[in-house]
Amino acid sequence: VAGTYRDLGPGTYRDLGPGTYRHLGPGTYRDLGPGTYRDLGPHKLYLQEALSKNNTVIQFLTPAVNRSSETQVFSTFIQLDNWWRELKPFDYHPDPAFDPLTKKIITETSIIVVTGRGFEKAMTAKEAQAFVGDVPCYVNALQDDKLFLDPPSSQPQARSKRHRRRRDTSSDPLDLLIKFGNGEWVVGSVHYESNNEVPLFIIIPAVIIPMLLIILVSVYCYRRKSQQAEREYEKVKHQLENLEESVRDRCKKEFTDLMIEMEDHTNELSEGRIPFLDYKTYTDRVFFLPSKDGANDVMITGKLDIPEARKAIVAQALNQFSNLLNSKTFLINVYFASLLTVALHGKLEYYTDIMRTLLLELMGNYVDSKNPKLMLRRSETVVERMLCNWMSICLYQFLKDSAGEPLYKLFRAIKHQTEKGPVDARVKKAKYTLNDTGLLGDDVEYCVLTLQVLVHGEGPDVTPVKVLNCDTVSQVKEKIIEAVYRNLPYSQRPKVDSVTLEWRPGSTGQILSDLDLTSQKEGRWRRINTLAHYNVRDNATLVLSMVLHTQQNYDQNQDNQEERNALLEDDKVFHLVRPDELDEMKSKRGMKDKSMTKAITEIYLTRLLSVKGTLQQFVDDFFRSVLCSGKVVPPAINLPLRFWVNILKNPHFTFDVHVTEVVDASLSVIAQTFMDACTKTEHKLSRDSPSNKLLYAKEISTYKKMVDEY
Repeated sequence: VAGTYRDLGPGTYRDLGPGTYRHLGPGTYRDLGPGTYRDLGPHKLYLQEALSKNNTVIQFLTPAVNRSSETQVFSTFIQLDNWWRELKPFDYHPDPAFDPLTKKIITETSIIVVTGRGFEKAMTAKEAQAFVGDVPCYVNALQDDKLFLDPPSSQPQARSKRHRRRRDTSSDPLDLLIKFGNGEWVVGSVHYESNNEVPLFIIIPAVIIPMLLIILVSVYCYRRKSQQAEREYEKVKHQLENLEESVRDRCKKEFTDLMIEMEDHTNELSEGRIPFLDYKTYTDRVFFLPSKDGANDVMITGKLDIPEARKAIVAQALNQFSNLLNSKTFLINVYFASLLTVALHGKLEYYTDIMRTLLLELMGNYVDSKNPKLMLRRSETVVERMLCNWMSICLYQFLKDSAGEPLYKLFRAIKHQTEKGPVDARVKKAKYTLNDTGLLGDDVEYCVLTLQVLVHGEGPDVTPVKVLNCDTVSQVKEKIIEAVYRNLPYSQRPKVDSVTLEWRPGSTGQILSDLDLTSQKEGRWRRINTLAHYNVRDNATLVLSMVLHTQQNYDQNQDNQEERNALLEDDKVFHLVRPDELDEMKSKRGMKDKSMTKAITEIYLTRLLSVKGTLQQFVDDFFRSVLCSGKVVPPAINLPLRFWVNILKNPHFTFDVHVTEVVDASLSVIAQTFMDACTKTEHKLSRDSPSNKLLYAKEISTYKKMVDEY
């Protein structure tokens, strides 16, 4: 197709319109006489006289070549009188090819889709033209293999643009003509859907004509909007084909950004700074469920508060109890496991013998009850808990040497990705999560701020910390402590309540807190203070100070606590989303609105796919580290499900870290995926299946193969 080009440098041409070649800039050819543009092929010569010229510009129409020569290479020359110079040759593309039309009936709401190839090489959407009969169509969109046209709203009178003789064409097909530059193609014939409606004014009595006209006008407006909506829907339906590709591209970008931002954490791993717990703390947390006394629990410390007068009696009783522990008959009939594991830790062979005897008895009971599949599903018996503890002991070194690093990377990646977006401090929901029940459904406006943080009493060094302007003061403190004390385990870092945050916008400072007398009120509800509430800007300077436990500070803290308690007296406090807003909306909606609410909610579920794609590499690495059959692992891993699920859902059992509720929600989804991969039952998924099941449905089959190979 003859095209228009502008020379902007060596070998560069710009489309200017049908059939014009321009050369501008350095090396401009001056007109020394009648200009001749020559296109010299291997066997043929095509000449083109100058179209227009002046002192700086000569314009030529692109030489037309025979179609049989379109794939050949042409040498291009410009000749001015007896002076000539070789130019960059043209790229001749084959004429576009069109497929036969599949939809030939035009309705009031349809669009015409023309398929083929080579469209974008020939023309743009603004330059392309199309005609139904003799009436032009609007070119909606142009792709390399598709052309979207809006047909005329009324049927044309002439059959073709080439034959404009007016006649009744209601029963004849109309030519669909596509024009690219000087080329024209009739790609097929179309015809309008017949409409045999009888005019209403003939059958309606004259007395109701005014009323009918009003109704017709209303119906016309309604149908016009409906047709427009249906046309937009059909257009969007074609665009949905690109949705999966766009989500994949977004996941790749998010993953790249995550890997760049986690580079510092990767350096920590290479330097051996994974905060593994020591063996005693690890077993304390795995064996004993958390109690209200925490680390001071007597089961962990082993220190009993015994009056001096009773110490001798208690010591004698403990010695007798120690003798009982060495009686196999006694142990089989007593319901305790973790204390038993600690007591017999130095005699694991004896402990294993006890466990084996109890396990054989348990297996016999399940076989007799004809429910063998239910065995080891829960820790309801001594032997089941003993088995879990035994596996924890055997797998500790493997966890520390092999599986610990991928697990720590997965935890850090989830934590980092979650904190990139808003997290509601009250309802514990986040914008970026793997758990649909923990998904923040509202679109919260926010921006990223970089704070310059000084630590009081630790010199003039400034630490840049990235936060969100919608973060609460406590959330900002957590991120600052994470950045400043990143080289210390969590247990050795200062806690949020033990530090104060001061903003210094000028010569004076302002103490920031979650709730104070400036907190915004909405009826009976009070919003937790954020950086946006205090109007903290990017690159602002904040000072982190430790709370000194003096009497004066104690009294001041008591006053602040009383003020905080007064603000919290009715517990009507919210951060990003008021809990009552969603309930009120649900109570006011009917059954029809419920389906729309579900559809709107599912739009936000695409965030789950984005987060899942971003974290996929870390999940795969952890699964491979656990299920890789090529590595040497202890025999205890033959029953991996309960142990790994417990470790995966509780990273603080292995590392000195803090697991927030929003991070725990995402870990629970991955743990459930691990459980599904280890089960032999095939899960039948449907549109009503939980989103957490659908999220990893594609990967489950791969994970099942890894389990089978293992």
